[in-house]
Amino acid sequence: MPRKTDARPLAIATAARLFRIQGYTATGLSQILQESGAPKGSFYFHFPRGKAQLAEEAIDQYVTARMAVLQGISANTAGDAERFVRQVLGAFAAEMVASDFQYGCLMQNLANELPALDADLTQRVARGFQDSTELVAAHFRGCGYSPARATSAAAALVAAVEGARTVARLERSPAVFEALADVSLRGWAAPEG
Repeated sequence: MPRKTDARPLAIATAARLFRIQGYTATGLSQILQESGAPKGSFYFHFPRGKAQLAEEAIDQYVTARMAVLQGISANTAGDAERFVRQVLGAFAAEMVASDFQYGCLMQNLANELPALDADLTQRVARGFQDSTELVAAHFRGCGYSPARATSAAAALVAAVEGARTVARLERSPAVFEALADVSLRGWAAPEG
């Protein structure tokens, strides 16, 4: 019976963390192997296509976790756009604080680097943003927004969160998330009409 190891999930988690901190190009396989403790032979057994396959799996896990957070907030704030926006921004601000402002968005970091490197990974990242945006739009539609307004408000919220993460990392402060909540509640998160 083959021995079961945790090399695979450790490699994925390590890659995701490093991609969030330093990006795709700056993260080498040797660093991932060293920090995850995965033996090189085991790595290529689990990821025969190497770093690109590892990045695919890191993206998939990241998107799944991100969607779970958004789904939980949506369920908790059903029918209430203002509470939804505040909780989404609060969740991402809390994540920034918990990481000591080291973690960017894995999808944003990769989106900034990948178009010139890997079309398949770029498409996977784009689907992650599309799925997140659609989930947010569905919440807004559930709050009575017209389909067009729900779509534009969702796109604005997702883009704003990504920009806020960048500013928060640079300023080492979550203040931008509160400022964004105040502005958004007067604009695209305000009741329709």
